[in-house]
Amino acid sequence: MLLHSTAKKHFLLVLLLVCLNFIHIKGQCSQGSLRLVNSISYHEGRLEICYANSWGTVCDDGWYNANAQVACRQLGYPITGAYYRDQAFFGQGTGSIVLDDVNCDGDETSLYQQCSHRSPLSHNCTHSEDVGVVCPGAHCIDGAIHLVGGSNSSEGRVEVYHSGSWGTVCDDLWDYRDATVVCRQLGYGSGTAFSNSYFRQGTGSICMDDIGCTGYELFLTNCSHTVNHNCGHSEDVGVRCSHTCIDESVRLVGGSNSLEGRVEVCSSGSWGTVCDDYLDYRDATVVCRQLGYEFGTAFSFAYFGQGTGSIVMDNVICTGSESYLINCSHTTNHNCGHSEDAGFKCSYACFDGSVRLVGGSSSFEGRVEVCSSRSWGTVCDDYWDTNDATVVCRQLGYYVTGPPYFGAYFEQRTGSMLMNNVGCTGSESTLTSCYHTTNHNCTHDQDAGVSCLGSPGVSEPGVPAELIFIGIVGGLVCLTAVIIACIIPLHSKSNSSRTRQDAPAVQMTSIPAQN
Repeated sequence: MLLHSTAKKHFLLVLLLVCLNFIHIKGQCSQGSLRLVNSISYHEGRLEICYANSWGTVCDDGWYNANAQVACRQLGYPITGAYYRDQAFFGQGTGSIVLDDVNCDGDETSLYQQCSHRSPLSHNCTHSEDVGVVCPGAHCIDGAIHLVGGSNSSEGRVEVYHSGSWGTVCDDLWDYRDATVVCRQLGYGSGTAFSNSYFRQGTGSICMDDIGCTGYELFLTNCSHTVNHNCGHSEDVGVRCSHTCIDESVRLVGGSNSLEGRVEVCSSGSWGTVCDDYLDYRDATVVCRQLGYEFGTAFSFAYFGQGTGSIVMDNVICTGSESYLINCSHTTNHNCGHSEDAGFKCSYACFDGSVRLVGGSSSFEGRVEVCSSRSWGTVCDDYWDTNDATVVCRQLGYYVTGPPYFGAYFEQRTGSMLMNNVGCTGSESTLTSCYHTTNHNCTHDQDAGVSCLGSPGVSEPGVPAELIFIGIVGGLVCLTAVIIACIIPLHSKSNSSRTRQDAPAVQMTSIPAQN
């Protein structure tokens, strides 16, 4: 009896622990953990830190690139070339400002625990000072630039990414037009040029020399230049960028990432909005091309929120071939209010073999689309399974794979279907490296989808509703089982006791042992 009672207690304890684990739904963050948000790339964004189970921002006071290196190391990224962006470059956060006056040496592994800073929630900042971080790694593409060695993120030595590493630029022929292109590429306004390693000498390769920009290029590598040089690092160039805008430049504001938002045009040194009269896809194409993207979609009626200040353009009519929005037919007089502010969503040209998820409730799930010949197409769900979903999620940088989806679960698409009979082992790094056929007998009601449930350094948009539902139901079932398991023995014990009381005494005799 004692053994039976002990086993029963152990069973109930294990069952209770299982239930508690079932009920605990992932949704709270751990103290001091970091994430990067509000960017199209998982390796960069506004830095947020977990404090008291809630996410808050970090003030940019006292920030240096050493702080950014620590943040990137903690997030699991390489640190060489990590840098920060100040003045809410990735948009203003909400909620608490958790840390201020952060000061790291650069070799720490935890920003919150090992770097010096004010007491949590003690600060003299607003969200206009939310700091952002850009971490290096395989994400860098040739031609990317950053500024190093300045007193803030808008100035420093110019470094260009080329063939897997960062290199400097020689100051031969360097002038304000080159600086303006650098600053525009980084999202600032005009720029001031510096020569003779004003922001200290770099190391490694010297990537570019004899640069001759007109001032209108979108990227520094679009400018005339040579890759051979006769320079030393004592001639490394630098820039100081201005936050004021350049007349006729455009930007997107109020979107969830830098690819979308309310369009604003710089006029007389100030930003103003554009009225949506006659707005269409051709206007979107011009704006997105001016910003360095390839495709665009137009949105009316202040879809990305109402702006303030002047409405600088109305009745915009583009043919789609213009290089700048200001070149399109338009009027400067208007009959609009900010409830008619125009907005756009832009997209990059895709690269063969890249994948994306479309049509889901978050960036973690959706219909799988693959790029081929610079166009997106879908995948047929024949033989689609968990191994295939695992490869897609890994290629996108996620580390947890949810279920594969079939039958156009995330809605049907039109256009090409690029892959069929996909048969991944689960170890491949890209979906196109899996066995597959390009011929198919499918229709778009067979478009495949996946759900990926997490990513290093990526803010989770919230716990999926399916997990919440499963957690609640599972928890209730387990607790019911515990209650039943507890009540039945008590009921049995009560009946047993009553039986013993009512039954007549029985003479107990021992059973003789067999010889």
